[in-house]
Amino acid sequence: MNVIIRLMNAVFLIVITAILGFALSAQTYPFQDTGLTDDARLDNLISLMTLEEKINNLSPMLPGVPRLGVRGTRIVEGLHGLAWSGPANWAVKGEGEAPTTTFPQAIGLAQMWNTELLEQVAAWEAYETRYLTQNADYGMAGLIVLAPNADLGRDIRWGRTEECYGEDAFLAAAMTVAYVKGLQGDHPRYWKTASLMKHFLANSNENNRFVDSSDFDERLFREYYAYPFYKGVVQGGSRAYMAAYNKYNGIPCTVHPVLKGVTVAEWGQNGIICTDGGAFKRLVDSHKYFEDYTEAAAACIRSGITMFLDQYMPYLQQALEGGMVEEEDIDASVRGTLRVMLKLGLMDDGADNPYIKIGIEDTEKPWTKPEASELARKVTVQSIVLMKNEGLLPLDKQRLKSIAVIGPRADLVVSDWYAGTPIYKVSILDGIRNGVGDGVRIHFAADNGADAAVEAARKSDVAIVCVGNHPLSYGLGWAENHVASDGREAIDRQAISLEQEDLVRLVRAANPNTVLVLVSSFPYAIPWSKANVPAILHVAQSSQELGNGVADILFGLENPAARLVQTWSASIDQLPPILDYNIRNGRTYMYDRYEPLFAFGHGLSYTTFDYGDMKTDRSTIKEGETLNITVNVMNIGSRSGDEVLQLYVSFPDSKVERPVRALKGFKRVHIPVGQSMAVSIPLKAEDLTYWNQDRHAFVLEKGTVKLMVGAASDDIRLDGTIEVR
Repeated sequence: MNVIIRLMNAVFLIVITAILGFALSAQTYPFQDTGLTDDARLDNLISLMTLEEKINNLSPMLPGVPRLGVRGTRIVEGLHGLAWSGPANWAVKGEGEAPTTTFPQAIGLAQMWNTELLEQVAAWEAYETRYLTQNADYGMAGLIVLAPNADLGRDIRWGRTEECYGEDAFLAAAMTVAYVKGLQGDHPRYWKTASLMKHFLANSNENNRFVDSSDFDERLFREYYAYPFYKGVVQGGSRAYMAAYNKYNGIPCTVHPVLKGVTVAEWGQNGIICTDGGAFKRLVDSHKYFEDYTEAAAACIRSGITMFLDQYMPYLQQALEGGMVEEEDIDASVRGTLRVMLKLGLMDDGADNPYIKIGIEDTEKPWTKPEASELARKVTVQSIVLMKNEGLLPLDKQRLKSIAVIGPRADLVVSDWYAGTPIYKVSILDGIRNGVGDGVRIHFAADNGADAAVEAARKSDVAIVCVGNHPLSYGLGWAENHVASDGREAIDRQAISLEQEDLVRLVRAANPNTVLVLVSSFPYAIPWSKANVPAILHVAQSSQELGNGVADILFGLENPAARLVQTWSASIDQLPPILDYNIRNGRTYMYDRYEPLFAFGHGLSYTTFDYGDMKTDRSTIKEGETLNITVNVMNIGSRSGDEVLQLYVSFPDSKVERPVRALKGFKRVHIPVGQSMAVSIPLKAEDLTYWNQDRHAFVLEKGTVKLMVGAASDDIRLDGTIEVR
């Protein structure tokens, strides 16, 4: 999408100048009456628009309708903080720049297992988006945010793993709903920003994504790949999503019948459905699905596309002139985009819109406020997974005289492809220095050139070695990586082993008190480190508070409680072929045939939680009901901390193939030391259903359901059964 974003930024000055050149129409039209229904307002507005105005508003640089007083906007990126001027710190000459608060990558946000805090992240991002759109010093952002990424990380080699919420559909759906709600706010009429989810559907391989087909049955469509999008629409309230580049069962997603047949007709999606960047022309150039761009443009409109992220106007005009589409078809398409604009308040005077004053009355820059840094630090802490600990952590800085901080990730905070520009960055080296002050000597070595890392480790009380991937491959060109285990948009990983593990081996040999801090966008196969390094942490890339967050965990200021959201395999040969989208063939914790290196849901703590008994408020459940499962948990360790309870189910009586176990509930709770808590997790009957293709519906199957509650998918503490009636 880089070319598209650059073009968008380049023309936005022209568009906004044209819009601001018009005063709001003094004439009163029915669509300006907020007392009318949304559909009535849209009917009137579309009837007043010219065909040219309608076509212009199928663009991501939405001009609105200046002559009628309808303001425009544009799309922006926002997976873990607003990238207002474009991904990866892109900037357009003359546009000016603004920093924005930058949180951990989406995969790290998911590792919090905390939907309430994730919603706060999205709400803060939406606040900054409104500020940069409406403040007179900037006025150059847009209110349609391309987030969250609701795709599922079903293969850890996927280059865009960093953008997703992991491999489990239930968890990813919960995170998607939280992020959508945070972006859009809770006002009954207006949205703070609009959430545009991506990429529908099953877009989880990068190499050959313009031609490959993701193939699977309708059950996996309903229960797995489409599920987070479904929940994002019906529960989260998103009314916008992006179609993927790839085919689904042989048909390009950009023109697939499910756009209208499922998302519109069944889910109630009635807003924006946009192409991915350049995907419209890929229908001809890559997929070879149509003979020419004119035919492709007509097909996009008929399939439900309401926004094109590449040049479409001349081809759509030709399709109209040739009778391949009618103006009524354009009316239907632009209606969805205008609906989103209406929800953003772009058709009103703003008197009742609580978001219209952001950046106008409150002019303090959001990213400079203490609460921005505090939120980023809290989120970073909650995202860090303690993967292994043989008593080395937390470090007692009162007993330390020297620390070796080693590795290529120790003094570096890297923005990924879809990150904004933070106002500051705290590296792990900086965070450790902040944490210990002047009383502890720090020996830093970026690598082992001239034995620097080994010497630093030998003369220190403890060695902290920081390794991992580089999200931008040190500035290489598009779809290029330095090493096979790296990945990002347009290129998948060809290896899951960690090349830098040799550095870990050398450091561990020089100092047995070694902590491995894996700073990465995806899992690695690190069996040697698991067997030999006494303590391992995982943290995602890009947070502006990366170093302070890691230091808070290392020195015990905070108790770790994050959990993995993907299965970490021991070896690449345990993974099915990357183009095999049938997860039943041994993919994800639900069907994996191998012992994982680190299991889905895994994460340790500095304290110990005892799971007492498990009770249900009834022994049976039927359609439409919710059953509550209550577990007594006591903190019997020496520190206060969070615990993440996870509820899994299995179906021993099922007559159809079901997962070995499947997540159906979770809750992160704080329990002070020495105290106990009764933790309740709701289980909805609808979450026990499966998709029956013959009945074309989700069906609740009668019989026994096994309940399993624990701290990870492989750490079940309590179990029981209920009956579905």
